[in-house]
Amino acid sequence: MKRLAALFILFLSSAAHAEPHRIVSLNPCLDTVLVDVADRRQIAALSHFARDKVSSSIADIAATIPITRESAEEVMAFDPDLVLTSRHSSLPTRNALRSVNIKIELFNEPKSVAESLAQIRTIAALANREARGEELIARIEAALAAAAPPPGSAPVPGLVFQANGFSTGDGTLVDEMLRRTGFTNAASRYGLKGWGNIALERVVADPPAILLAGVMRADTPTWADRILRHPALRNTKNKMKVYTFPDRLIYCSGPVLIKAAAALREARQMAESE
Repeated sequence: MKRLAALFILFLSSAAHAEPHRIVSLNPCLDTVLVDVADRRQIAALSHFARDKVSSSIADIAATIPITRESAEEVMAFDPDLVLTSRHSSLPTRNALRSVNIKIELFNEPKSVAESLAQIRTIAALANREARGEELIARIEAALAAAAPPPGSAPVPGLVFQANGFSTGDGTLVDEMLRRTGFTNAASRYGLKGWGNIALERVVADPPAILLAGVMRADTPTWADRILRHPALRNTKNKMKVYTFPDRLIYCSGPVLIKAAAALREARQMAESE
């Protein structure tokens, strides 16, 4: 009897740590982490955003993996044993999946580097690939260390500026990335907290040292290009430099932080050059 009880306990323990074989991700940022830490054979599907060559950093990889547009019926058809979702994912879909006892892990959007690293560890553990999670974290930490400003250097006032003046202020992951790479976030001087829009007039009246201008595609002009052609900004060109980068570098965290850190380091060096 004791032997049977011991075997039953062992069975429950093994089941609790069973390796998922059919993981579906419904969020583009979770997609980027999943493809980095899980085996390809473990991934049943990614979100359809993963194949968007403009906004996704893993579009080439995603082209080789099935995708889902997030309907409950479509997700169920993949017969997943684990679904990764965020609070931006469809609530009706999440409820429908729960109703048929499909395991769901719900994630918040990281607001700091620490939260992003914790999310990586969680996803890696869910995939039973903890070592890969730690390898990814080590790469991110190395990239951040390489992008850090020289000791004693003065922070550079910089402003992330996207279409329609969309920017990011205090309390965001982007804000922390700016500080870690040698900037002060100029959004605070315009009174912006979190995400929001900054009026052109505010930038004209008090331009930062460098405008970090997002661009959707390499063959299209950036919003900053359009702004700088505005008559009101004719006199700011000698006061403010412009560095362009792909918008997708600030959409997600996880492995995207590696390229984001490198871009911000290059931007700071540009701002500091004569």
